[in-house]
Amino acid sequence: MSSAIDTPWLGLLDGRLWRHPEREQGTRAMLRALPGVAAWGLVTGMVMAQSGLPMWAVVFMSMTVFAASAQLAAIPLMLAGAPLWVVWLAAMCVNLRFVIFSAQLRPFLMVLPLPWRLVCGYMVADVSYVMQVARYPHGTAATASELGPLAHMVGLAAPNWLGWNGAALLGIAFAGQLPTSWGLAFAGTLTLAGLLASLVRDGRAAAAAMLAGLTAVACWGWPFKLNMVVAVAVGIAAGLLLDALPDRARAGRAGA
Repeated sequence: MSSAIDTPWLGLLDGRLWRHPEREQGTRAMLRALPGVAAWGLVTGMVMAQSGLPMWAVVFMSMTVFAASAQLAAIPLMLAGAPLWVVWLAAMCVNLRFVIFSAQLRPFLMVLPLPWRLVCGYMVADVSYVMQVARYPHGTAATASELGPLAHMVGLAAPNWLGWNGAALLGIAFAGQLPTSWGLAFAGTLTLAGLLASLVRDGRAAAAAMLAGLTAVACWGWPFKLNMVVAVAVGIAAGLLLDALPDRARAGRAGA
């Protein structure tokens, strides 16, 4: 098995990744989703600019956090003078889904040295995660001789990061001039919903997604957006349970 030790020269700037056909495929796929991503980034930038935080703090937070849900959860707490640990806890709760993302994306990244894996972790976003697991649903590992999975992830992450942050900075710069009647937040939400729907390939996945959605709605209003954390847990538990049912049925028939 290839590892980071086997290929210490490999990094995200390696020309082989950028010339790989899978990188081109990933870029094309992300460009199709970029209008919705940019719309959501624009709205996030507008909200942050109008929050009352100093402009330097808004720009710094937008470029370094790269997570709209964490930014929008943290800003009200910061403005209210909440303790730092409360701000960190709220951001951590709404971003717990990235723990799940990292577990599924691990096979694609282990060929990289640790510093580059940390960079990849920073650049992972909901849209790029969805597209990556749709392209490689079985977690095909990237190796020194097969860079396709990693190249595809690079092709997704680079335009997503540039598009999001470019739109967020525009939102920050022109917050007072962009009309809220454009419904940009709704456009971004529709894009994410469409991408998620593309992953529902059978009845079990649909049932797990429906349970997660119903849980998020039922727990609406919980502090720190904990409804999303509970919804993720319910969705995962339902998916694992439903995936295991056929195996148990087959095992029962074999025992008979």
